[in-house]
Order: sequence, then structure tokens, then C-alpha cells
Amino acid sequence: MPGLVPYLFFPGNAGEALTFYRDVFGGELTTFTYAQFSRVDGPDDAIAHGMLTGAVQLFAADAGPDEDAVHIVGASFSLLGAAEPAKLTRWFDALAEDGTVADPLQKRPWGDYDGQVVDRYGIRWLIGFED
Repeated sequence: MPGLVPYLFFPGNAGEALTFYRDVFGGELTTFTYAQFSRVDGPDDAIAHGMLTGAVQLFAADAGPDEDAVHIVGASFSLLGAAEPAKLTRWFDALAEDGTVADPLQKRPWGDYDGQVVDRYGIRWLIGFED
């Protein structure tokens, strides 16, 4: 496991978000419900813990009543050089679907490519690769 894995808390749609990220990045998705964890502070089918493992790793859950849902400001998840250029380009395009391109994926004056996209769940991604 890498040293840093984001753990996101969603406002009741963690299962949907994790499935979206699995569809974008590939990998294996494992989820556990509140009922499976014997949690009684939310719906039985809410996600108590979810893990996406593979090229990109994420943990996520549905926020409990005393937890804030994700609202990241002043940060982005960087996938600079995390895969081959064609795969990174596909990831960028997939994350942009129903999201917002903040800065198009493009060649920069120094010769490398990068861009930023805010996905449909409000997560900002910085994606790039060397030419």
C-alpha cells in the first residue's frame, strides 16, 4: 500500500462515487455497509468503509451524522506520471464527464502535459505526463 491514500467522506453517495472511480481507474472495489459494521447511526445500506485498490487507491465512506462530507478547498489529487500518457488522457476525459475542466490537458511551454479537472463529486485532479 502506498504511504498516502485519500479517505473521502461522501454525503450519502459513497457507493456511487466509488463505483464511478472504479469505472474511471479500474481496480478492485470492496465495500462494507453500516449494517455489516453494526453501525446504527445511519441507513443499513450506507457505506461504512469502501476501498478501491489498483493503479489509483481511494478509501471512502458515507459521512455519519457528526462527520462533514467532502469539500476540499485549496488542494488537488495529483496523478502526474502515474500511468502511460494515453491512460492518463482517458482518466482526465472520464473525470471531466459531468464535471468541470478547470484547466485543459495541454502541452506546456516546458514540454510536458498537464491539466486540472473537478469531477462530478467536487474532487480536483491534476493529471499530467512528460512528453
